Amino acid sequence: MPEPDLLSSRLLAAGGGEVSSRRRQLRRVATATRDLIEGLVGTDASEEQIAAAATELERLAAPFGHDGPRSMYDGVAESAMAGAEPGAFFDHSPIIGQANPLAPPVALEITDGVVQATATFGSAYEGPPGCVHGGYVAATFDEVLGAAQTLSGSPGMTGTLIVRYRSPTPLHSPLRIVGELDRTEGRKVFTTGRMFAGDVLTAEAEAIFVSIGPERFRRLREERDARFS
Repeated sequence: MPEPDLLSSRLLAAGGGEVSSRRRQLRRVATATRDLIEGLVGTDASEEQIAAAATELERLAAPFGHDGPRSMYDGVAESAMAGAEPGAFFDHSPIIGQANPLAPPVALEITDGVVQATATFGSAYEGPPGCVHGGYVAATFDEVLGAAQTLSGSPGMTGTLIVRYRSPTPLHSPLRIVGELDRTEGRKVFTTGRMFAGDVLTAEAEAIFVSIGPERFRRLREERDARFS
């Protein structure tokens, strides 16, 4: 099994080690926002309390506004000009991003060529009563298997993702997700994954990624910029 390549190493750098003061503060904001989201789900606060909170949140949101749509790639490009940290981009991932309040977040490690991930989903991710919404289970597999496919040395974009739900995935419980690189066939990278709550298999997945060159990625960004220019 190959060692993690540069992309894998940068992905892992997002989860641990020393980070800049700015990244620490972004993570603090995201953590506080997650706490707010968790508290809002099923809140029994009074209308007056909710109105006061809305006013305060509107005030806090104002400094972060901008004129048009932006992408997490923009911030990374800007910070790169000042010597960006290797894992900064992944801090904004909707699944593993510690600076993204939408992320649970999922923590990743690569051990002996296998991606090991852990996560605990709060109330905001509820689907069936007390269980993680199946869409978030699928998104988590997409991210974990996306990390596994980087071990091929020719990473690409998701072509096919198949998820089999074996038993309910519980909220507020530590989950373990395993992702493995299976094989490559030309531009196709095959991966498999499993999700566990304790010893219980809650879901399993298989995905095919299609390798793309940097020029394709560059065109995607140019097309995005053209839409919002």
